[in-house]
Amino acid sequence: MDNDKGFCAMNKAITDGLVFMPPAFENGLTVWSSGDGTPGSPTYDGAVNAALVTADQDFASCLELQKTTTVTKLRYMGETTILPGCYLRIRARVKAMSGNLPSARIAAWAGGAGGAHVAGVVETGPSVALTAYGKVETVEAIVGTGNRTGVDMSWGTSALYGHFGIDLTGANGGIVRVDDIEIEDITSAFLRTMMDWVDVRDYGAVGDGVTNDAVAVEAADAVADATGRTLLFSAGTYFLDADVTLESPARFEGTLTMPVNRRIAMTRSFDLPSYADAFGSEELGFKKAYQALVNFADHDTLDMCGRRIEITAPIDMQAAVNNKTSFSSRRTIRNGQFNVIAGPAWDTVTVTSQASYSAGNELVLSAVANIANIPVGALVEGVGVGREVYVTSVNVAAGTLTLSQPLYGAAGTQVYTFTRYKYVLDFSGFASLSNMILDDLQFECGGEASGIMLAPAGSIFQLRDSHVLGPKNRGITSIGRGCQGMLIDRCQFVSNESPLRSQDRISVAINTNANDVKIRDNRAVHFRHFVVLGGNGNLIAGNHWFQGDQETAGLRVAGLVLAGTDVKSTINGNYVDNSFIEWTNEYESDPDFANQFSFGGLTITGNTFTVADVAPWFSWIVVKPYGSGHYIRGLNLSGNVFRSLNGSVDRVEKVDTTFAPLVNFSMRNIWVGENTFTSVNQAIANPVLVQHDQVTEATVWTIDPGPYLPFGGWARNVDAVVAEGMITGPSSVRRTDMPYVDVTQGASKNQITLNWAQPSKGRVNVTVRMDNPN
Repeated sequence: MDNDKGFCAMNKAITDGLVFMPPAFENGLTVWSSGDGTPGSPTYDGAVNAALVTADQDFASCLELQKTTTVTKLRYMGETTILPGCYLRIRARVKAMSGNLPSARIAAWAGGAGGAHVAGVVETGPSVALTAYGKVETVEAIVGTGNRTGVDMSWGTSALYGHFGIDLTGANGGIVRVDDIEIEDITSAFLRTMMDWVDVRDYGAVGDGVTNDAVAVEAADAVADATGRTLLFSAGTYFLDADVTLESPARFEGTLTMPVNRRIAMTRSFDLPSYADAFGSEELGFKKAYQALVNFADHDTLDMCGRRIEITAPIDMQAAVNNKTSFSSRRTIRNGQFNVIAGPAWDTVTVTSQASYSAGNELVLSAVANIANIPVGALVEGVGVGREVYVTSVNVAAGTLTLSQPLYGAAGTQVYTFTRYKYVLDFSGFASLSNMILDDLQFECGGEASGIMLAPAGSIFQLRDSHVLGPKNRGITSIGRGCQGMLIDRCQFVSNESPLRSQDRISVAINTNANDVKIRDNRAVHFRHFVVLGGNGNLIAGNHWFQGDQETAGLRVAGLVLAGTDVKSTINGNYVDNSFIEWTNEYESDPDFANQFSFGGLTITGNTFTVADVAPWFSWIVVKPYGSGHYIRGLNLSGNVFRSLNGSVDRVEKVDTTFAPLVNFSMRNIWVGENTFTSVNQAIANPVLVQHDQVTEATVWTIDPGPYLPFGGWARNVDAVVAEGMITGPSSVRRTDMPYVDVTQGASKNQITLNWAQPSKGRVNVTVRMDNPN
């Protein structure tokens, strides 16, 4: 017996030399049983109710039988091989000769391993009644392993062979003649392209959406993998209630259905189109593909193959994975598009609740009313709350919320507003997620949805070469420390608010809370803020963000917000267009200066700043302390280009004193120089070289560098005094004495005086600083 479990070709008799056809009756009746056909069963050789007929007018040689029992059996005792994917048709021609008219049917005995009977399978075909003497009737049935339309006896993979023949049923006493029984391979009637695929139905898959087909699918996959062929899921719905790994390429005419906690890894078809075909849905296919990406090690990248997915609701990425709340191995999703379809699933959720805040527990809101209704990831708004503060976690039992950042002025109890935006890809269900890469993707938010929400913790999230278009509220949102080391490279962010005035916009392209973020070579259009940075160690390089509008003498808002003091960050080579850089300490629970570092560690070099149609009091660099006692202790503002169009601006920098001024006598280590100014009324520098002409003799020369000193600084130090030409007294008498300097002179302390021993006049070049150098 051939136990080959390989594919069944068009005709196994031709390809493998298998013999299905039983011998003719005229060759002897020793191999024809009146029982089941099994070894030792009685034969028709010498039986009183059987005889050979050699010259029947319809059949030529044939077997004549008299029906003597309730079911008169005729079985071939040879073992006819049953192979997965191979379908056999058993056919017999029968006619009644005399006596009672019986019925006839194809019948069989299914044999398994070790010669055991395979119970529970159908072993008889359709019954045909013999209605007239001498009338030839054909009885036939099809047997095979798969449950297919047209298969009368579906035996699955347990049956290895069969004993085939006919049954006579009905009244006894009649005599019938039976032509030679034919068994032929008719696999070609079921399988259209036998040479390149294995059908899961041939290995017992039912495809009714209820029966668990996992074992059958894995059996078929093993054969497809071994023979280098494709695994075919023919028409039907295949329920898989187990984790399944497919090692062969898969093709789907039917679809899969699985419980959410079950996973399928299609290792040779690991891409979105394959999963979309598998589950009959791009959206569900994406979720199941991401589930496999995180749970199996066969691939580190899910290729969407340029496919556009219609998204009807936010994709909860952790719920799709289902079995993990943290993950840190490198994984990539690339090359596709998410298109948001409008619907109520995108509606913003807003909750108002009373809560208490204490600077002593600066990341917690306590005694939160209605806490069960406040979702993780909600934006927190209230008195004394800085920009882009989010709910990182919720403890319903304790009545507390964890915040992404401290609140600068919210001590006590008040009513807060919690606003939960809806995101295309929402990773907030993970406790921690690291090394997640989104590459070459397009998020078509359509003003209905926000883009991406990060996990509360994790590191090295990357978005590169991607587009976030028309987000309703946010592009990328960090609700905790999940942005540590985040990389945003060569992306475009386009808001849905271009028609609005700058000050009326609400959307934010990116916010961060953790350190070491790199945002490089991006383009952002018409957001309220391009980036709100909450950590330090950041690099902002090569970006172009523009936030103008059509309003004459319009207001402008911050494009880049640095919400920390000692930021240790570099802003280099950017195009800052119709917006400004704002530097605050709004993420301090006690924003007054005490023993923390004050504003410092910032380098702003090589940028192009431009603005159009604004009021003269606009400035590109704004420092806004949220508490008293602060100063600047490390700033390099150099090599930049500042240009105003359609009008001039007074200065490029200022201090926003809404909450408090800067302390000028503490300023140190500030370098402002080598910048260029167009349509800026007052250039700035530190140190600044001031040329002073004293045209009348005096012992005290008052020199005013104040307008040049940045941030309203005092004239605190003089690095050099150099006479240009002769210093003279009355009658042009040459003066050779050295003047001494008094600093921080005048009402605003931004002047110096040169003090001479005798009345003098002439020209001096004086280098003045508004800081101590270190």
